[in-house]
Amino acid sequence: MWPQLARLKLFLGLNGRRTIMNPKYVGPFQLILDAVEKEMELLGPEEKHWYIGGDRSIATAVKLLSKGEIIAVPTDTIYGFAGSIENNKAIKRLYEIKKRDEHKPLAICVSGINDIEQWGITDNLPSELLASLLPGPYTIVLQRTKELNPALNPGVNNVGIRVPNDKFIRSVAKLAGPLALTSANESNAPSGVHPGEFSNLWPELGGIFYNASNKKFVHPLERTGSTVIDLSQTGYYKILRNGVKSKQCIMLLHRFGLKPYND
Repeated sequence: MWPQLARLKLFLGLNGRRTIMNPKYVGPFQLILDAVEKEMELLGPEEKHWYIGGDRSIATAVKLLSKGEIIAVPTDTIYGFAGSIENNKAIKRLYEIKKRDEHKPLAICVSGINDIEQWGITDNLPSELLASLLPGPYTIVLQRTKELNPALNPGVNNVGIRVPNDKFIRSVAKLAGPLALTSANESNAPSGVHPGEFSNLWPELGGIFYNASNKKFVHPLERTGSTVIDLSQTGYYKILRNGVKSKQCIMLLHRFGLKPYND
């Protein structure tokens, strides 16, 4: 593993500046995708560890997702397992890898706030609310639109949507399309904040991506993941999970005039 990581560190250029991919760059980016595909053909089945840095790491993630693979990626909270929401086999694999209850819905990750309305209904939300919350460590639960793949969370009227404050995963989502996203662990196991914590699942993954800020030791509260907020009812909110920065989130929701509700 580590020899490959060392090679990739030199090849990808960790010191390069990362930005959210511009759709106008997708044409030239295809050249990078083609080059990455050829390079991947030369790698062995266990060579699946990649440093994050520059366009090639983004292209590698996009190429793996296009093949229906599940990848492990850092977010602005904990590590996540991600697959394409348009690939039914990838959705199934997420449940299999995590040993997750098939009735427990998956969240999706999009590249920016402007993408949210395609997948969740936002007409009932106060103006500027989403821009005040996101990108950030929150999962916004909205009524799903008809655009969402029916195979994702069938029978569930709402969908949780993430816009993490992390340039890498958002750049990947910009090019690969929205991602089905869940925590990087087996169900009921502690959430992972470093790939070494879910090394038992590496054989099931198509790629594991590392960044320079990966933490091996964190406070237990940092493992709670994103704060999940149901905003599907006009004028009200419900905290479904207290996660990172939940108190700040509640203060902001009150500032916009939203009231808490219970079932």
